Amino acid sequence: MPNLSDKGIYLPPSPIRKLVPFAERAKSRGLKVYHLNIGQPDIRTPQIAVEAVKAIQENVFAYGHSAGNESYRRKLVRYYQGVGIDVTPDDMVITVGGSEAIFMAMTICLNPGDEVIVPEPFYANYNGFAMEAGVNIKPISSTIANDFALPPMEDFERLITPRTKAILICNPNNPTGYVYSKEEYAQLRDIVLRHDLYLMVDEVYREFCYDGTECFSVMNLQGLEQNVVMIDSVSKRYSMCGVRLGTLVTRNQDIIAAALRMGQARLCPPYLAQVAAEAALDAPASYFKEVHDEYAARRNCIIKALNQIEGVYTPMPKGSFYSIVKLPIDSSERFAQWLLEEFEYKGQTVMVAPATGFYASCYLGHDEIRIAYVINQHDLLAAAECLKQALLVYPGRTIHR
Repeated sequence: MPNLSDKGIYLPPSPIRKLVPFAERAKSRGLKVYHLNIGQPDIRTPQIAVEAVKAIQENVFAYGHSAGNESYRRKLVRYYQGVGIDVTPDDMVITVGGSEAIFMAMTICLNPGDEVIVPEPFYANYNGFAMEAGVNIKPISSTIANDFALPPMEDFERLITPRTKAILICNPNNPTGYVYSKEEYAQLRDIVLRHDLYLMVDEVYREFCYDGTECFSVMNLQGLEQNVVMIDSVSKRYSMCGVRLGTLVTRNQDIIAAALRMGQARLCPPYLAQVAAEAALDAPASYFKEVHDEYAARRNCIIKALNQIEGVYTPMPKGSFYSIVKLPIDSSERFAQWLLEEFEYKGQTVMVAPATGFYASCYLGHDEIRIAYVINQHDLLAAAECLKQALLVYPGRTIHR
């Protein structure tokens, strides 16, 4: 039998999904499993998007434009103007999820063997995208001690080599919930200009900032027009993860042209997804207020409950709907599997994501998990109680009760 390629063999599994078989077995034993492991919201998709798909009357679903339907891109221009971002329909390529946009950006802007600096912990799938693109991630560590703020610029400077071509951040951040300030962006701007790098920013959680925190867009950094690539997606904004539709946005027309050439591999973004997403742009402001307020309430609920558990600490997220939680445990991977295989509390248990999968540095994240507060408050409190009870009996607990 012929061998697989190195990429086929070594592509990393998702730390978010690899425990699914254990969760399925726990459910088959009759346990209720609270899913804190994955950012799949239970928030309703805007009804206007659902109705738009139901109303489709075309007899033929034909190929579309490789950049995405012009009507959708023009409508996106109005959306971006509404959040203070000035772009044209020619500054964007509609992609198969934000994931394709990130992969395109890495492949277009970097050669195999080039390096991209990424603050860790970071969205776990960046690892896989980088390996597929032949790109090396150079992690720069942020810490829970200062709520995962941007590391000092001297730390970035120490990592830059002749192979460094880009910096990639997620803002608001998955998995930490941190929101980068204008001042932090200004520091990044200076280092990007000094070393002529690309600055790639994943902004898919733009709508989810709390306590008056402002989400400043990378597209509004002056003097970086040719260096900036913004990644966007409808998955979380409209609770439409399954439509798999994202956007690559840049004023650098060479990147746009290359993305269109890459887009030949899938010919065009999915038609039905664009119908749903275009309609979702007409969702009323009340939809976003309701969703925003619900996530803020869920955040307050779960963060308070977790920080009341002995030995547990998690920062108060400024945005997104994730947080990294520090636990008194020996191994987050062992703990996550143990929760599903050996623990139950009143017929319940919890599925969490080990934070090790969100770090490139192998020595980090072993006493941390990532949670997603995308389930209702009643279930969040029940999940927190399960974790509290689990920590009382977990064999690998690292502090005295």
